Amino acid sequence: MFGPASVQAGLVLAQDLTAEPAGSRGLLDYALSLSGPVIYTAQALSAMYGVFLFILLMRKIREKRFASEQEAEQFLSDVRERMDRKDFEGAGEVCDSPPYWSKAVPQLILLALANRDRGVAKLRGLLTEKFERDVVADLTYRHSGISMVVKTAPMLGLLGTVTGMILAFAKIATASSTGTDPKQLADDISLALLTTMWGLTIAIPMTMLGGMVQVRISKLVDSVQEHLGEFFHDLERALSD
Repeated sequence: MFGPASVQAGLVLAQDLTAEPAGSRGLLDYALSLSGPVIYTAQALSAMYGVFLFILLMRKIREKRFASEQEAEQFLSDVRERMDRKDFEGAGEVCDSPPYWSKAVPQLILLALANRDRGVAKLRGLLTEKFERDVVADLTYRHSGISMVVKTAPMLGLLGTVTGMILAFAKIATASSTGTDPKQLADDISLALLTTMWGLTIAIPMTMLGGMVQVRISKLVDSVQEHLGEFFHDLERALSD
């Protein structure tokens, strides 16, 4: 993993560190000694934040979607039945009933019914903009947090690798004068390897969870577009009769 050039560079860096003034060296040694707990804590927090975002996104997507295609068809049928009778207020009441308060399609249809005098063409643009701004943008913004965790966790692991090797090389550089405890040297190398391992252990599952969320978002967009297409067909027929 580390070639002769890397080892030589590490020894040179360690010798430079030991050649620094006592106060500066003590401060640096103190900071490096805290690097392990700090990095482990940061990785744990990033993992918890990623899991929190995943759960939050899955709940939000579930709130915006119909529970099943049968529920969606039943809703669209109820709205269609009232629009065929020119009962636009009744159709709006269906959209604004408790089972559909948090669903994307009913709330968009409610907006369309309130602005039906604008015409179908303008309503399409209005609803598309509303959906992308209020629903898709929020989901995408939160999904970017998962991507941040995927990128941050391995970088924290790399930081642990660097600090662990600096500590190890520093002990090797002073071995001739002070002696080196093999256990302490092994602890420093373990820090270098374990932080990298935990970074990858966090990043790989979070990559999979982020992909799962992205698929759900895409399915939500597709279902909303399909259901709104059916609604606009029914609305155009109701307004033309």
